[in-house]
This record gives sequence, structure tokens and C-alpha cells, in this order.
Amino acid sequence: MTNDVTREAAAASAAGVAPAAWATSGSRPGGPSGAQSPWERFGWVMAAIWLVFLVYPVLALLRSDAAPGWIVTGWIALVVFVVIYVAGFIHGMSFGGGGLTAPPKPIQWVVFAGMIACTLLVVPAASGNALSFVPFIMSFASYGLTRLAHWVAIALGIAVAAAVVFLTPNGMTYLTVLAIVVMLAVVNTVSTTLIIRSAQAERLSLELATSEGRETVARDVHDLVGHSMTVVGLKAQLARRLIDSDPERAKAELADIEALTAEAIAGVRATVAGVRTATLTDQLESCRDALRADDVQMRVEGDASALSPAQSLTASWILREATTNVLRHAGARTVIVTIAPGSFSMTDDGRGLAGGEGNGIRGMRERATIGGASLELATAEAGGTRVAVTW
Repeated sequence: MTNDVTREAAAASAAGVAPAAWATSGSRPGGPSGAQSPWERFGWVMAAIWLVFLVYPVLALLRSDAAPGWIVTGWIALVVFVVIYVAGFIHGMSFGGGGLTAPPKPIQWVVFAGMIACTLLVVPAASGNALSFVPFIMSFASYGLTRLAHWVAIALGIAVAAAVVFLTPNGMTYLTVLAIVVMLAVVNTVSTTLIIRSAQAERLSLELATSEGRETVARDVHDLVGHSMTVVGLKAQLARRLIDSDPERAKAELADIEALTAEAIAGVRATVAGVRTATLTDQLESCRDALRADDVQMRVEGDASALSPAQSLTASWILREATTNVLRHAGARTVIVTIAPGSFSMTDDGRGLAGGEGNGIRGMRERATIGGASLELATAEAGGTRVAVTW
């Protein structure tokens, strides 16, 4: 009868063994704020519920014919095992973190060794009924320790159960226990693998999002600062040439430099904060002023309102970068901006395309792609460069 109920105990332990909840540091719902969820406060109750199945080793100890010393030792070991097991829940699932997706803390190894030691000390008095502890130990190794510990615990758990079944008298009565241990090994392997892969995917997703965020900020800052510094440089050169011949105009250029610098600083701050917005109309005026400072005339054909707000945002950034390229490389005298529903283009009469694509052009292509548009870069009929965006 004792053997029959032992099989039932092992089955119940394998089906709902609570150490599976000792999983990872990320499994704690309370979060960094320190506020405990109901699961953290009362999770130990789940541990206590499953421990009811250790009543069968208790019955075995009560009926044991072993020496009194071994029986006393078995009782002490059983109590210590229960205390260690429940303590894992009371102290926030695996003693505050570690295991499975994070390096286990030293205390977890100590607890694991303690659980094994307690089990071994119960064997002389409870004999085969000590197999009821194996599912708990296997689950702790799987969810609370390393992958190596998981595989070693599985191998040893199956080996011990098989040895009891095939090498001890009446061992076949524990055949169901062996099957349950094997089933638990498969369940733990599959579930922990899924948990690890989920954690890895989450980590990769976070790294990707961080990388994309950095690229976005870098691109925004490049477009903004590159344009502003180009204009500031041109105005500074103009002010230096005018300082003697036309002091008043030189002062006006210096005032523009001061305003542009303040605008660039504010723009960088807003860009980093992710809240920067600029209308296409504002950007057209800004680029017109920047080009005028280098004696380049800009003509606008069409109305900025022909584009949707999302299209206008993409067009604004591409216009800014294209204007910067004209000021730096084109040597143009005239720039024509054409706006129509679903399209935006900027054409200059400068030197035309030369060399490979730099960061500016790559940035424009990225902007267009993000905005759901296609960007075309070609030589204009007048020999300059035409940048066209189509949605």
C-alpha cells in the first residue's frame, strides 16, 4: 500500500511541482519599486499545497523498521527539506533572483545541495519512498540553476529512479515513478528552453530597439546640426568679409548666427527628447534664408499644404539635408522646389552628382523609407541634381 501511494505522490509532484515557479529574476511581478504582488506575498501557499504529497515519505517514516537513529535523522531531514523549499517562495522566488536566464546566486547552490543531502538522509528510513523528492530537486535545478545543472539533474534523476526500479527488490512497483520522472524531464526541458528563448528574444528586441533609437537620434542630430552649422559657417564668412565695408550688415549676419545657434541647440534638445516637430512651411523659409546667405535663390512651385502632415515631416527632413548638400557641394545659383500631392522634389543647377553616396544621401534614403516613400536621385536637365520623393 505504501508503494502505491508513493507512486501517487510522485505523480502529483511531477504534475504540479512548485519549484517551477522559482524560475528567473524576471519572473517577479513586484518589479523594482519594491511593491509586492499577491503572488509574491502568498506564493509560499502554493509551495505548501504541493508539499502535502510528501505525506507519503512521512507515512514511510512512521512505518519504518530502520534503526531509531535513522528514523530521527529522516524526520529532521524531511523538515529541513520543507523549510528550504518554502523559503524559496517566501524570499521572492529563488532567493531574490538568478537561475535559468541569470547566473544563480551562491545561496541557490547551497539550497540545492541541502535538498539533495536531505533526500539522501531520508533514504535509510524511507527507502524507495524517497523518490518523492526527486521531482522537486529536478525542477529546482531546471529553473533555479544553470543549464548544466539541469541536464545533470535530469540524468541523475532518471538514473536513480531506473536503478530503484530495476535493481531493488519489488522495484517494478516504482515503474510509474520512473515514467513520471522521465515525463518531468521532458516537460522541464521544453519549458525552460522556451523561457530562455523568450528571454533571449526579448533581450534582442530591446537591443534592436535601442540601436534603432540611437540611429534615429544620430540621424536627426546629423541632419539638424549639419544643416545649421553649414549655414552658420557661411554667415560667419560673410560677416568677416563685411565687417569693414558694411558693419551694419555684418552685425545683422552675426545676429542671424546667434539665432541659428540657439535654434540648433533647442532643436538638438527636442530631438533627443523625441518631441521635435517642424512644419514644411517653416522649413522652406529656413532653407530659403540659408541659401540666400550664399547667394543662392530658391523658388517654390506648389503649396506645402498639398502634402499630408506625415509626408510634410519626411519632406522637411529631406529638404533640410538636400539644402545642406547644395550649400556644401553643389556650387549652384538657383534651386527649384516643387510640391504636388504625393510628390516633392528639389532641383539645383550646380555641379551635379559626383562620387559615391555620403551620409547625407543615405540619411535621405532612410528618411524616405521610414516615411513610406521612394527617393530618386538623378542629374537634372540643367546639369545639376534633382532629388525627388514620391509616396
